[in-house]
Amino acid sequence: MKLTIFGSGYVGLVTGACLADIGHNVMCVDRDEGKIAALKRGEVPIYEPGLDEKIESNAKAGRLHFTTDAKQGVEHGKVIFIAVGTPPDEDGSADISAVLAVAKTIATHMTDHKTIVTKSTVPVGSADQVRDVAAATLRAANKALTFDVASNPEFLKEGNAIEDFEKPDRIVVGVSNHETAEVLREIYAPFNRRSNRMVEMDVRSAELTKYAANAMLATKISFMNELSNLADALGADIEQVRMGIGSDARIGYHFIYPGAGYGGSCFPKDVKALAAMGRKNGVPAKLVEAVEDVNERQKRVLVQKIEKHFGANNIKGKTFALWGLAFKPSTDDMREAPSRAIMENLWEKGAKVKAYDPKAMEECHRIYGTRSDLTLCDKATDCLDGADALIVVTEWKEFQAIDADELKARMKTPVIFDGRNIYDPKRKKAQGIAYYGIGRNG
Repeated sequence: MKLTIFGSGYVGLVTGACLADIGHNVMCVDRDEGKIAALKRGEVPIYEPGLDEKIESNAKAGRLHFTTDAKQGVEHGKVIFIAVGTPPDEDGSADISAVLAVAKTIATHMTDHKTIVTKSTVPVGSADQVRDVAAATLRAANKALTFDVASNPEFLKEGNAIEDFEKPDRIVVGVSNHETAEVLREIYAPFNRRSNRMVEMDVRSAELTKYAANAMLATKISFMNELSNLADALGADIEQVRMGIGSDARIGYHFIYPGAGYGGSCFPKDVKALAAMGRKNGVPAKLVEAVEDVNERQKRVLVQKIEKHFGANNIKGKTFALWGLAFKPSTDDMREAPSRAIMENLWEKGAKVKAYDPKAMEECHRIYGTRSDLTLCDKATDCLDGADALIVVTEWKEFQAIDADELKARMKTPVIFDGRNIYDPKRKKAQGIAYYGIGRNG
């Protein structure tokens, strides 16, 4: 099937590469000329394991194309996916202006029936707006053409997106007629063979499902983070508590790891947008709002521990080694990353940071540029030289086994602030290292 995807960001590229990989003829459209030129040269603008190879192989096979020509994109696809960004507005609601602009573009250039599928994360009711914009554009041009609008939200985890797409837990499709559902079923058939993963529902329910899923996961994280702070105050160990509650099948172990807060392109944005939807519709989402509040507070917890250890007035002039810039392992994404809040807070207090991340160094330099209070090191251990403390923010595997003797030899003072609880407090203290975890200091 000939498919077009508007938007060549994270979702658009993963979707395009994976659909091309199963034999569809896919054209990715983006207005960013530099990005499209780079993609044509085989340069992928984001880091996602396996994505480079998948894009390269399918482009060479002639199944994956890139263009800035919207007309060409509309003419190419029988089904057109909208996967452009929906950034948060000032009130936290999702800005869907780019989605509606694509809807207008599709209607402007279409000459036959099209199925328009919103893959961007959009507020409930957005598909209706897409339909209205497309219909109005067609009327203004005196075109008597038909089209369908569906919702097909993505559930991709950064760092594991290829496997999530190819081995999905579910394929949610929101449709208003059976014919559209069958078109989407045909597209996803190779991923749906062993068992029926497709969950068919109405369009508005599909739109809400995406927000509900991310808000639920974010809630689990914030709940555990709030419990971890209580564990510190009560003298309990949150890791033991986690094992105790995770063994209950009704709760499970997924997403109950306390830490320095969640980040990325999805959870922060979607939680805020869901809260905004509640306010707009007269149904305040108090729990959802609390999830975001707890997360913002959690990003400050490590700095509070640092202040308690050194003294609030003694941070100025100190140097901190920081391991992990990306909001999670296996990505270079620093959007809403806890590392940013921590570094910016330390800089405000007059401290310096020596940072390392296996994948996010270029992204960090893009965000902050060159500054005297930030040194980006080539190796994790290089950050330790002359550091007053080590802050672990992202649980990359290479950080999980460290040489205690080397750490003590290279640092001014052997202190670890572990934002992901990857080390054993008793073992670190036995090695002569002062240790502060999340909810582990009872």
